Amino acid sequence: MQINKSSRHSKITGDFGEHLVLYWLSKHGFECASVDHTGIDLIARNPHNQEIMGISVKGRCRGLGKEDEYLRIPGDDFDKVQRACTAFGCVPYFAIVIDAGECVRVFIVTMDHLLHLHPRTSSGVGWKMTERHLASYTSDPKIIMFELHADTKRWWI
Repeated sequence: MQINKSSRHSKITGDFGEHLVLYWLSKHGFECASVDHTGIDLIARNPHNQEIMGISVKGRCRGLGKEDEYLRIPGDDFDKVQRACTAFGCVPYFAIVIDAGECVRVFIVTMDHLLHLHPRTSSGVGWKMTERHLASYTSDPKIIMFELHADTKRWWI
């Protein structure tokens, strides 16, 4: 069944992704904060290596039949992230949050590694979500991942 999303769903999806990543980092001992700065959404200190991370969060909601669509990151986003991280002394990271029906997947990766996996083109970078790419991301020790699984028991019809 196709669901009609609200007129503000894209904005809400972005906010949800930022808050989910912030929550998960905090839950696992990272000192972190949401920031309102061009290029990055979160700043976090990794308790394992003391690295300060400047994180740009990209969130998308994929409807039925479109779960494996890639997420495009515009090319100029990389320049904005780099400038913000230089200003704050952070290592540039991206957090990619994909809500694909009953599974929300989150990937956290350095900008350098993201660009190694998916080189930048004139239109930007595509974070691929095919089964083959998901298997590759899962086996890549440089990609931090977690998933949330939803099971709606009862909802309006």
